[in-house]
Amino acid sequence: MLGPLHRHIRNLVLRLFGPEALRLVLLHDEQRSARDELSSRLDRPDVELDERRNAAERKTVDFFDLVIDEMKKPNPIMNENIALDLLFLLLFASHETTSMGLTAILKFLTDNPKALQELTEEHEKIMERRVESDSDITWEEYKSMKFTSHVCAIYRIVIANIAPVVFRQSNQDVHIKGYTIPEGSKIMISPSAAHLNSKVYDEPLAFNPWRWKDTPEPVGGSKDFLAFGGGLRLCVGAEFAKLQMAMFLHCLVTNYRWKALSKGTMMLYPRLRFPDGFHIQLHKKT
Repeated sequence: MLGPLHRHIRNLVLRLFGPEALRLVLLHDEQRSARDELSSRLDRPDVELDERRNAAERKTVDFFDLVIDEMKKPNPIMNENIALDLLFLLLFASHETTSMGLTAILKFLTDNPKALQELTEEHEKIMERRVESDSDITWEEYKSMKFTSHVCAIYRIVIANIAPVVFRQSNQDVHIKGYTIPEGSKIMISPSAAHLNSKVYDEPLAFNPWRWKDTPEPVGGSKDFLAFGGGLRLCVGAEFAKLQMAMFLHCLVTNYRWKALSKGTMMLYPRLRFPDGFHIQLHKKT
């Protein structure tokens, strides 16, 4: 069951990252953000809580603002310590997963020219169908990025298990396969155990985005797909993470080429990391 605090926080997040916000606001915001960030890195080789609380009213609203508004209510559901923990957790989780995921995807594409070519062709065809090639992406164009979704899925599901464990607590005795998990037990779930199961995913360690060409990608909350958790506490930012990666890849492959400046060795211990980093050099396409 969802506790009142979790349900309240989830609703706060959905106000900014729900389906309507993704379609009407974040799609274009993320495209512009990716475009500006890539442009700023062209040809290169290689707390505030009290201040915001007392600041004048702002025209734009972010999650920080929503938390502050909650704390100003007569009977707030969270105190300052909970708010600070929440902000740190959400900022860390959203930045760590997306940034590491994009690094992994760049590494995979660098090592697999065939996948990079098909990804580039998908996005170039989208631009060719436009009346104005430099117009913003539409929601229909985003939903048509099938191979892009496969590329992101191969990272999320099979190879780059950024969140090594998921924690839950049983609210009643659970009987499963001859074992009893007592009420109140802390349960640790390993997504890697599902994602690297060769009985489910053929050659799970292989970068093969074509594995979903004729079969649907796994959906959120299934026993074989735990990249965003599962059950009632499925990650509320899952769709935003997918959109963010797709917008970055669209701006990247349609405007730039790159070369690797380092090997980019990957490790899974206990989560995905690049001990020596993965450095690239961007060049504008002519």
